[in-house]
Amino acid sequence: MKKTLNEICAAYTLADEVKAKGIYPYYRPISSGQDPIVRMADGSEVLMFGSNSYLGLSDDPRLKEAAIKAIEKYGSSCSGSRFLNGTLDIHEELEAKLARFVGKEEAVTFSTGFQVNLGVVSCLGFRGGFTFLDSLDHACIIDGSRLGFTQVRKFTHNDMGSLEKKLRGTPRGAFKFIVVDGIYSMEGDIAKLPEIVALCKKYNACVMVDDAHALGVIGVNGSGTASHFGLTDKTDLIMGTFSKSFGSLGGFIAGDHTVINYLKHNSRSLIFSASMTPAAVAAASAALDIMINEPERRENLWKVTRHAQQAFKAAGFDTGRTESPIIPLFVRDTIKAMTVVRMAYERGVFVTPVIAPAVPENDVLIRFALMATHTTEQVDRAVEVLTGIFKELEIIA
Repeated sequence: MKKTLNEICAAYTLADEVKAKGIYPYYRPISSGQDPIVRMADGSEVLMFGSNSYLGLSDDPRLKEAAIKAIEKYGSSCSGSRFLNGTLDIHEELEAKLARFVGKEEAVTFSTGFQVNLGVVSCLGFRGGFTFLDSLDHACIIDGSRLGFTQVRKFTHNDMGSLEKKLRGTPRGAFKFIVVDGIYSMEGDIAKLPEIVALCKKYNACVMVDDAHALGVIGVNGSGTASHFGLTDKTDLIMGTFSKSFGSLGGFIAGDHTVINYLKHNSRSLIFSASMTPAAVAAASAALDIMINEPERRENLWKVTRHAQQAFKAAGFDTGRTESPIIPLFVRDTIKAMTVVRMAYERGVFVTPVIAPAVPENDVLIRFALMATHTTEQVDRAVEVLTGIFKELEIIA
């Protein structure tokens, strides 16, 4: 007998089980901007160390003003896709600025970062080809690969021996497409782009770097991973999102004109989705200007990042291989991780858990993320709170 939709969905009980334990860590309503201190819907104020606003721009008055002016001129929506009626002059202006910023011929914007990877990876998943994914690539890259026609090969995280073995096992004349994160969103380490580029040359492959968590953080003026390694001309495609350092919403892909032109006319998540709203475009454009003109933001981001990394290591935390403002605090137990989040919240610190399937079961962690607007005093307070909790739960000695 076939089950109904409700019966199938009712079989999922994990969220209710966690709620019953009083440690459900998701969908916590916030009633203020994404600042170092946020106000929760229950009226409490907590230190925010769970945000991706690396440069602290999501609540910046200049972005708000740009968004308001865009709404006043263009309205609240483009009411259609870029392909048809949804292209504004400010879309094209932003794309030209982005292309210059990351050192590529051309760029095109999508309405979300997820849709960039979904649309690009699937669109370039040519029949008879091969797509190579790092085992810790973001979910949208994985989903994009599932929609394409290439054969997908996963290699061990940041393991160049594993990648080369996969490349060696494919026909030399076949299309080969390597897709990696620039900075990995959960563990905070950086892709080994120099080695990947060398393998691309050896095996006639091309590479796309997802710089969602790298733009604004590394590279010249924060222009990302390829810039960080001096490999912009050897990196075929550079992807970015506006929901992190840019303090907005949307995303883009940049590369050679011929590739971007192909994507503009064949990428389904671009052609069949409404375009970025005027407010989002204007905010992202304002953020890019600030990113370039205020290097002190990135300098302070790295100041508090180094301070936090040293403090956690001194306290005995396992922070893995992080090289960025994303600091994983390994717990390696799902229930304990959720308990840490609840206890930290009750003591005034907002952090987030990362559990399977986002990471392997034995790599469950607390994701501690820094913003340029944090102070070392705020970092010290959070480290003190988390150290106490990790000791109470016997995660660290």
